Amino acid sequence: MHPNTLTIAGSDSGGGAGIQADLKTFAALDTYGASVITAVTAQNTVAVTHVHVVPVDVVAAQLAAVFDDIRIDAIKIGMLPTAAIIDRVRAAIAPVGVSVVLDPVLIATSGARLVDDDALEAMRRLTGAATVVTPNLFEAGALLGEAPPTDLASMEDAARALVAAGARAALVKGGHLDGDLSVDVLFDGARMHRFDSARVATDNTHGSGCTLSSAIAARLAHGDALVDAIAAAKRFVTRALEASDALDVGRGPGPLHHGAR
Repeated sequence: MHPNTLTIAGSDSGGGAGIQADLKTFAALDTYGASVITAVTAQNTVAVTHVHVVPVDVVAAQLAAVFDDIRIDAIKIGMLPTAAIIDRVRAAIAPVGVSVVLDPVLIATSGARLVDDDALEAMRRLTGAATVVTPNLFEAGALLGEAPPTDLASMEDAARALVAAGARAALVKGGHLDGDLSVDVLFDGARMHRFDSARVATDNTHGSGCTLSSAIAARLAHGDALVDAIAAAKRFVTRALEASDALDVGRGPGPLHHGAR
């Protein structure tokens, strides 16, 4: 059976992140990708110049159209800009009963928070509906209402705290830390798991978080256990980063090479 995967996220006109990165990842990992667009951004490798939030009834219509006709085997959730959209997505995915990877888009690269208090609280409720939540350091801090983790020990503490707060499993990503290794930690409710990969020397990291979460969803759709899916997704992202310099996209930090083999 060829898996069908769904991304619920925002559109990136530059093609490096969001819906576009998710669909490229789904295709590279041999799944069929469907999409529900929650926001339309005008962006490139240099800047985001405009964000249009898709009306909640349009998001709901997209969800209904997909679920009414297409068997979905795993879901990746990315940018959800308002509490109303978050709650509508949570209600729509509840009866589907498949693996859900939640990549909570909460903090901009500049450090500015992208959502208001109502949306942040709705995102906390949504974590309980996900198979795994995949925050970076700043997003983990925002979900917990505390300072971001700064080292491996505090990353592990954050993963445990997210599960204690209602998440089924939490993968805290350490890509913003210094060091030769990029280290992520997963707490699955019973055990702590550590995933190490060599840090790739490139500025072309735009969309790496989107790519990792959609790769996890693709591997879950193929039937991998969560730990195996994360390990495979990390390998995919590393390969895509290593090959990214073969692309010539824009003047700023470029995208990963999702088609690298």
